[in-house]
Amino acid sequence: MFQDFNVLARPEQGPPRLAALRQELAREGLNGFIIPRADVYQGEYVAPRDERLAWLTGFTGSAGYCIALANCAGVFVDGRYRTQVKAQVADDFTPVDWPEVSLGQWILDNVEGTGVIGYDAWLHTVGQIETLEAKLQGSGITLVACDNMVDRVWEDQPDPPRARASAQPIEFAGEEHGFKRARLASELVHKGHRAALISQPDSIAWLLNIRGSDIPRNPVAHGMALLNDDATVDLFMDPVKLEDVADHLGPDIRVHAPDLLLKLLVSMAGPIRLDKATTPYKVAHALDTAGIEIQWGDDPCALPKACKNPAEVAGSVEAHLRDGAAMCHFLHWYDENAETGITEIDVVEKLEQCRRDTNALLDISFETISGTGPHGAVIHYRVTKDTNRILTSGDLLVLDSGGQYRDGTTDITRTLPVGPVGQDEREAFTRVLKGVIAISELRWPKGLAGMHLEAIGRVPLWQAGQDFDHGLGHGVGSYLCVHEGPQRLSRLSDVPLKPGMILSNEPGYYRPGAFGIRIENLIVVEDAPALPTGDSHRDMLCFRTLTWCPIDRRMIETSLLSDQERAWIDTYHETCRHVLGPRLPKEVQMWLDRATAPL
Repeated sequence: MFQDFNVLARPEQGPPRLAALRQELAREGLNGFIIPRADVYQGEYVAPRDERLAWLTGFTGSAGYCIALANCAGVFVDGRYRTQVKAQVADDFTPVDWPEVSLGQWILDNVEGTGVIGYDAWLHTVGQIETLEAKLQGSGITLVACDNMVDRVWEDQPDPPRARASAQPIEFAGEEHGFKRARLASELVHKGHRAALISQPDSIAWLLNIRGSDIPRNPVAHGMALLNDDATVDLFMDPVKLEDVADHLGPDIRVHAPDLLLKLLVSMAGPIRLDKATTPYKVAHALDTAGIEIQWGDDPCALPKACKNPAEVAGSVEAHLRDGAAMCHFLHWYDENAETGITEIDVVEKLEQCRRDTNALLDISFETISGTGPHGAVIHYRVTKDTNRILTSGDLLVLDSGGQYRDGTTDITRTLPVGPVGQDEREAFTRVLKGVIAISELRWPKGLAGMHLEAIGRVPLWQAGQDFDHGLGHGVGSYLCVHEGPQRLSRLSDVPLKPGMILSNEPGYYRPGAFGIRIENLIVVEDAPALPTGDSHRDMLCFRTLTWCPIDRRMIETSLLSDQERAWIDTYHETCRHVLGPRLPKEVQMWLDRATAPL
């Protein structure tokens, strides 16, 4: 099994660890210390060594902060985790709604008089520190970069990962890394930048066509890189990781020990391009102190990585067909066993086995979310041996999962009934489905961003006075991270959508203490075909669905659907039969025929 069900942290562990941290703060003359859910590379997912937030507080979500003061400690979480955090942290920690309450404002409200707040300059971006300093200006409260105080008291902290990297075959990458480097370097030359720092491992993985396993579920190798204007790369990564890809990288990639990054940077002639959203403050401060000119700009890999080339899109299509067939094997089993006393863990184990049976699964793409009844309302629920729940008739099961295959990354959510379910649940499910359909059928003018589109997937819920506290969709990598930027279907995303971008389409509805609902397909942006009524001068885009797997017809309240929506579902299910049926044994084909019958 890739997934285990061990309890990663317990609330009762937090108070003594917080007490030890406070002793260290007092010794250093600090009034507080900021603990982010971040590592040096500013990715969403971190290695066990960097799970400082979970170790200290018990909160295991993928985003957030803790600010530990002498008399209180706030744990900052967004809307995805507000139910989860209450169950995971002790009373010594106070959950804080973030970003509604900013870090700076909370510090102003909770530090009496003047004070000094410490932070690890490697674990915060330039943009974060600048925003915080601006908020605290004139208050008498100052920020100071210091050693990591959590590392001082975490006695059994794991070692840094050292997994070996592998080369991504050209048939899946679609472009040799030399051509990628040359293409991006020409942009640096055009803008007069001597080099660009690439601090996110998935950007390095894409640029150099390598993959790793330093982070569970995310095939990346930890390291940073400098892309130079002559298309060479200085790669700061443990050489042990690169022993199997030395020939693949070639002579234009110079490998250095990670701790030499700052030394090389301050010896260079500028200007050096940095991304405020991802560059550690430590790096920018070192360059500024050395008098090296900094030019602020986006990670040069971010947008090209997001816009998948034809080989990457083709790989994703095949990965989703393979994954869809595995899902059908699972759903066939589920329908035969849902009311036999199986548990949330049984569901996770069976689904992973169905994916393993493809003989192509390299990892799951994240910890499978298998939440039944009230657990379904915890948006990022992770089942453990302590929380494992038996599926009970009348409940819903939210099943959010995915696979990492060499040709693509998948992410799919289906909400399944455990026996007959209530009318409220069926109506909410249908509103969520209407949102999925609205996004799937959308056409829009080129130049619009996720912030302009995402409300369309919420309208059916809004009309019933309902909503959900997560984005409508995130970007997805090509055998890379299941959460990829900069593309998003989110009210916060101003990045225009472009052909080749893969996103999730996943509206949901959650009633705390009762049930949750989410339906998720992956979609890819394409040029929209011309219409007879269309403006000849106006280029349009559309989505093409990548995910093929039945949507549970038993959950649909057909009276809430328009004729066009009914037609979309029937067409979607007809395509499922056509593309998945030949990949399935006879008994699963027969199940698929029943599951995809016209409404």
